[in-house]
Amino acid sequence: MKIAFIHSDKKIGSGAHFINDLIAGKLREKEVEVNNFYPQFLLNDTPTHFKGINNILFFYSLLERRDEVLRHDIIQGTTYTPLAFLRFSKPVVSHFGSTTTGFLRAVPKTGLLEKECNDVFLRLKQSGAIRELNIKTRRPLNDIASIEKYAAEHTNYVIATSNIVKDDLVGVGIAIEKIEVIHNAIEDYWFETLDADFNNKPSLIFLGRIGEDSFTLKLKGVDRLICLFEKFPEVDKFSVLMSRNKKLTRWMKDNIPNHSVIVNAVKDTIPDMLNRYAGGVVLLTSRYEGFSLSLIEAMSQRLVPISFPVGVAPEIIRDGENGFIVRTLAEAEEKISLLIKDAVLRRRLSLNAKETAEQFRSDVMIEKTIALYKKILTPTTN
Repeated sequence: MKIAFIHSDKKIGSGAHFINDLIAGKLREKEVEVNNFYPQFLLNDTPTHFKGINNILFFYSLLERRDEVLRHDIIQGTTYTPLAFLRFSKPVVSHFGSTTTGFLRAVPKTGLLEKECNDVFLRLKQSGAIRELNIKTRRPLNDIASIEKYAAEHTNYVIATSNIVKDDLVGVGIAIEKIEVIHNAIEDYWFETLDADFNNKPSLIFLGRIGEDSFTLKLKGVDRLICLFEKFPEVDKFSVLMSRNKKLTRWMKDNIPNHSVIVNAVKDTIPDMLNRYAGGVVLLTSRYEGFSLSLIEAMSQRLVPISFPVGVAPEIIRDGENGFIVRTLAEAEEKISLLIKDAVLRRRLSLNAKETAEQFRSDVMIEKTIALYKKILTPTTN
C-alpha cells in the first residue's frame, strides 16, 4: 500500500503539521509506504484579498510531480491540498481537522463581542499588541471555505477529526456516507512522563496556539482567556503559547498578574513543563476548534479541563467527572472558583482526565486509518 501525503511544509508547525507527521510515521511502522509531497512555488506580492486564491494555486504547482504522485495507491491531503489530483482516477482522501466555514461562523466582529471581551481587544490595540480590531477583509477565508467544500464534494472519502467537523461538512451539503470520523491522536511521549505529585496549590494553565491577528485571536478566545486570568489575580498562571506575535506574548507576560509564559517551545519538551502542575486547571477558551490536540495533551498530564463546547471536548468531557464544559465567562469563572477551593475534587478529576487521554493513543487512530484505506482499495461487487 502506497500513500502520497500532500501538505505544506512550515517552519512553525501547527496542529495539522504535527498530526500529519504522526500519521505518516505511524503508518510507516505498519509497513505502509508513505511519501510526502510539498509544493515549492508561491505567488509573491499578491494583494490581501487574493491570499485565499494564492494558497489554493500554491498546491497546483504539484502537477509538476504528477507522474510521481500518481504512482501511489491513495492520495491524501489536508482539506483542499489534493485539489490538483481530483480529476485523475486515483482515489483521494481529504483530512479535515477543522473547517474554514466553522471559523467564519464562530468569529464575530470585535464590536459584537461581550463587553468584557471587547474591552480586552481595545486595550490590546491601545498598547500596540495588535494592529487592528478586525481584519481588513474576510474574502480570503470565504474563498478557502468555498474550495474546501468543492474538495470535500469531489474526494472519495473525507476524514473528520470530530463530530463538530462532521456536522460542519454535512451542513454545507457533503454526503454523510462519505465522511469517516477518526479522532486525532497525540504523540507517544505525552504518555511517557513520570507522574509528578499532585500539586495542592491551584494553578490556571493555558496550552496552545493563540493566533496573530484579530481574527485568529478571537478564534482562539484569547480575550476570554485574559478575562478569566484577570479574575483570579492571586492564582499562579502558566501559559505555553504558540504565536509569532511577539508584542502580544510580551503583553500577556507583563500585564497578567502571577503569569509565567513560555513562547514557541519545542513540542516534546512541553510534557515535563506541564507535569509539575498536575491537578491544575487548563482553560480551552476557543470559539471554534476542529479537534484541539492541546486539550488532550493537557489532560494527559493530569490537568483538569474547563472548556467551551468546541472540538472534541463535547464528546469526551463529562461535567464533574473529568472536567467541565462551559458556555459563558460567568460559568467558567464559577467552575474555576469551585476547583480552586476543592482540592479533593481537583485530584479526582485530574486522575480521570488522564484516563480519558489514554483513548487518544496513536495506535487507535492508525488502525482506523488503515481500515479506511483497505475499504477504499477493496473492489465492491454489485
